[in-house]
Amino acid sequence: MSIPQEPSRPPRREFLRTTALAAGGALTGSSIAAAQHSGHAMDGGGRGMKGHNGMSPELPKPIGDPSLGRPTGVQDEYDGFRRFAPSRGNSPDSDYYLGKLVPGLRDPSAGRAPFVAPDITSLPYEMKGGVKEFHLRATPVEAEFLPGYKMNVYGYNGSMPGPTIEVTQGDRVRIVAKNELPEPTSMHWHGFELPVQWDGASELTQNLIEPGETFVYEFDIHEEGTFFYHSHIPMQEAFGMVGWFIVHPKKDWDPPVDRDFGLIFQNFAIEPGQTVSDSWAMDWSWHTINGRSGPFNSPLVVKHGERVRIRILNFSPMQHHPIHLHGHTFWVTGHEGARIPKSAWIPRNTELIAVAQASDFEFIANNPGDWMMHCHMVHHMMNHMTEQVGPRVRPHQSVDAYLANLDRSPGVSSQNSDPGFAVPGYPQKMKGMSMDMMMSDRIVGRRETLGMRADWPMAIMGLMLAVRVLPEDLYHLVMETDEPVEPGSVFTEIVRRFGDPSVYHPAMKMSHG
Repeated sequence: MSIPQEPSRPPRREFLRTTALAAGGALTGSSIAAAQHSGHAMDGGGRGMKGHNGMSPELPKPIGDPSLGRPTGVQDEYDGFRRFAPSRGNSPDSDYYLGKLVPGLRDPSAGRAPFVAPDITSLPYEMKGGVKEFHLRATPVEAEFLPGYKMNVYGYNGSMPGPTIEVTQGDRVRIVAKNELPEPTSMHWHGFELPVQWDGASELTQNLIEPGETFVYEFDIHEEGTFFYHSHIPMQEAFGMVGWFIVHPKKDWDPPVDRDFGLIFQNFAIEPGQTVSDSWAMDWSWHTINGRSGPFNSPLVVKHGERVRIRILNFSPMQHHPIHLHGHTFWVTGHEGARIPKSAWIPRNTELIAVAQASDFEFIANNPGDWMMHCHMVHHMMNHMTEQVGPRVRPHQSVDAYLANLDRSPGVSSQNSDPGFAVPGYPQKMKGMSMDMMMSDRIVGRRETLGMRADWPMAIMGLMLAVRVLPEDLYHLVMETDEPVEPGSVFTEIVRRFGDPSVYHPAMKMSHG
């Protein structure tokens, strides 16, 4: 039976103004509701071009050293392409169009840039008789996708994804693999052209490694590029068993980069209240980058003008990922098979990466700011999705009256007390994710995040992360000092120097209390 709409409901336009933010899944609305529910105070300058009083809010005081300018002695312009400003250059046939062959700022004498997979450790090795010997243990792992959200998965050496193996082209490697799982496993070295008995395709090329047993793989590496290792048991792959295997070239690639990042994208099907993934599922509810869901994953922080390489591996069980970078155009310079010849590089801002594929991107970070990089599939921009097992956002009301009169609508409570809303993960964002957790130092206290807009964690979910391009002085402040950095101060300073301060918008301010 329909419940009549209450006559005191606001007109439709007023409803849109006041409740659109709180309607099902609206990002900021969820934030407001959760913050209020959690007793956090919020304030802000509104969502328009001006503050809530119609005037532009006053910018916070400057930080850093805006007189620092560009690094000394660095060439800025290359055939029309500028290192320190958004630009494309002249002819698409130029070596420098879109920054294609613009070198990094790194001193060549310092060697190649280190490979960094945020939130993943590197696997040490010992040299034994001219062989690099690594030890990997296949282990159950309690992975913390978000602070307080601990999931039971599989990995290596207590980590999911497993630790990174790094070698140089021409190395001979020995991997001592011990199975500490309660079930048999095998190890596959994805993409390597090695003697068949070490390929790790269980039963086809070797017997399974039984629980408690050890198997030793040893082979020469003549390739160079982006590779990975994983269990060759499908259900164990779906449980997370993968890790980087990076092979640096004997002769470093040209042009040299300043940053070399690695990101492993994965999906899991874990229902509310569960900690184990349904490896037989056709849809996937949790999404991780290097083992963590946004906003718990670490932003990539680079200096303005640097050349950046980002390697992305899609190790999701069944779903492809169109990866999009905001604010920059990148060149696709490699796949898991090999480095791509420069004549075949292609410029993109979105690259589709299929299951078990890896792609390498390179770009000049010529546009300062906090930029989003993410999979563009909408289900992958959320955490712990679940079907609508809880009540809808308008409990005990009918939409019939709304359909009959578009000027009026059922109201929405942004603080629904129905216990059904306590279902973890309902509807997608803040339910089951306390504000205390969102404000946790483990998310907003990391140096990589300092100075971002106060409510940035509301924008980063699932397969999303931030790429921060900071002027050198602000990079130093954030990454190389212990100085306190106020929320929003770095973003504001970038607006002051590179944007339009007259239309500055402060973030919604949230504070405990």
